[in-house]
Amino acid sequence: MNTYTLKRLAQIIPTFLAVMLLVFLLVRLLPGDPASAVLGDRATADIVERTNRELGLDQPLPVQFAIFVQHLLRGDLGDSISLKVPVMRLIAERLPVTLFLTVYAAVLGVLMAVPLAVLAAVRRNTWVDAVIRATFQVGLSLPVFYVALQLLTLLGARLGWFPIGGYGVTFTDHLYHLFLPALTLALNLAAILVRTLRSAVTEVLTAEYVSFARAKGMSGRVIMTRHVLRNAMISTVTLLGLNIGALIGGAVITESVFAIPGVGRLMVDAIFSRDYPVIQGLTLTFAVLVSLVFLVTDLIHSRLDPRVELS
Repeated sequence: MNTYTLKRLAQIIPTFLAVMLLVFLLVRLLPGDPASAVLGDRATADIVERTNRELGLDQPLPVQFAIFVQHLLRGDLGDSISLKVPVMRLIAERLPVTLFLTVYAAVLGVLMAVPLAVLAAVRRNTWVDAVIRATFQVGLSLPVFYVALQLLTLLGARLGWFPIGGYGVTFTDHLYHLFLPALTLALNLAAILVRTLRSAVTEVLTAEYVSFARAKGMSGRVIMTRHVLRNAMISTVTLLGLNIGALIGGAVITESVFAIPGVGRLMVDAIFSRDYPVIQGLTLTFAVLVSLVFLVTDLIHSRLDPRVELS
């Protein structure tokens, strides 16, 4: 297990290096430049040239990349060009909001998907199975931003059941304010998990060891928890890990719609203002988070199926 963990950790390093190089180059392919975006109507040619020189953007790309790597190795992501504060401070202030939203959405998605997928598998080819699959198929077909706008309009603006923005102060406030954005992400996640878990449970229910367990007189609950779900969850855990990474990316859209002060909304603002240090810092943060999620997913997968460690 330790060898497998170290091997997976070693695989993260080249991924991080590739992401670091790509984000540095892709950011500079954005149309416009930070000086013009910050100065706006005051952006004359002389002022833009002087501002770019002060920011070091007049240097050749290899020199800029070398400076970027040197600062990164010291744990310095630079200062925001538009907000004039360290990027590390911005990420430290806003990252907990996005992480809370992501975990909240993942928990809601699992709570919806697991019982409904098991019910659909047990009642397969009945009207219950058809209704569950059709409902989540519709949810899977709708874009995230459309679902967010509909929930915001119906449950937030018209009915007034939930706030239409903000984050709150206490833990209870966080749960209340983030319910609609978390539900938006959870519906899409649950739609994916239901299809996969239903198929896995259906397949396991017909396995010989399940029939043998029934012949031994085991109760249905013991068979479902000890044999069926344990084996059916192997593929579902991997899919859940992949989609948690997608949830982190989906927070960019959701936080913008619901005006949540997380790193997703910060990323959108940074892109519009061409704030290179913020974009680079947030992208690297996303890469680290997704890599860690994949690592944890692989470790859980190896615990459920020890054969993974031998591959």
